[in-house]
Amino acid sequence: MKEKKKLQPAQHQDTQPGEQMQMHPRPVTIREGYRGSGKLEGRRAFITGGDSGIGRAIAVHFAREGADIAIAYLEEDADARETARLVEKEGRRCLRMPGDLALAGAATEAVAQAARRLGGLDILVNNIAEQHPVEDPAELDEDQVRETFDTNVLTYYMATVAALDHLGRGGVILNTSSITGVRGHKTLLDYAGTKGAINAMTLSFAQAVADRGIRVNAVAPGPVWTPLIPASFDAEKVASFGSDTLVGRAGQPAEIAPAFVFLASEDASFITGQILHVNGGAHLST
Repeated sequence: MKEKKKLQPAQHQDTQPGEQMQMHPRPVTIREGYRGSGKLEGRRAFITGGDSGIGRAIAVHFAREGADIAIAYLEEDADARETARLVEKEGRRCLRMPGDLALAGAATEAVAQAARRLGGLDILVNNIAEQHPVEDPAELDEDQVRETFDTNVLTYYMATVAALDHLGRGGVILNTSSITGVRGHKTLLDYAGTKGAINAMTLSFAQAVADRGIRVNAVAPGPVWTPLIPASFDAEKVASFGSDTLVGRAGQPAEIAPAFVFLASEDASFITGQILHVNGGAHLST
């Protein structure tokens, strides 16, 4: 078997979801040349997993487009403070809300708190995730599978239902899916299963809330350089992460977030019930 190309230094973090401040190189959150044009002016967005990776990139892009932000995250305070700094640098508010959304009632309360503190809610982005790669399916015990589904699916469902009490016509719900939800993955069994569920949930909620004037879509990234990668895989796999895409590298969060901006904006007013794939051609690679 041909040895995979090394794209970044070998590295590993012991705890999920990982910390961006420990990564090298650091993920790119927003490109220097990205210019906001008021696409989300005056909007209020709640982003789960907004402290780092794709979530941070979404928060900063939304802020540059004029939105105020609330981010939920587990306990990565240093990363969350940096996200808040970047959002506030854009002249927008950023509320930090630590806590485990997978706990009973936590996602519902977090949405209510975000809406209360922001003075309303226009956009919900469900983005948190965990994953546990295994070589043998038997390595995943029932408790771990339940935990992954609680984090990756149940929080999305409960946050979405809670958001419906606050979103008016023109409201937007966006879910972070994955290429694995369509292609599957031989070692990310729990994660791929949850992403397939998120895709189905996206299509179902789009139908359920269409008459309220609320749009529901998902973005399905391919391999992206985020803290979850060194927190999930061994150091050698991390070094070659992303080499299987057609473009020959992993994506950067800065390359994913504009898809969320588009779907959250009026530019996508005729788009609902869609899964937007941003994967560097990974769906075509072998």
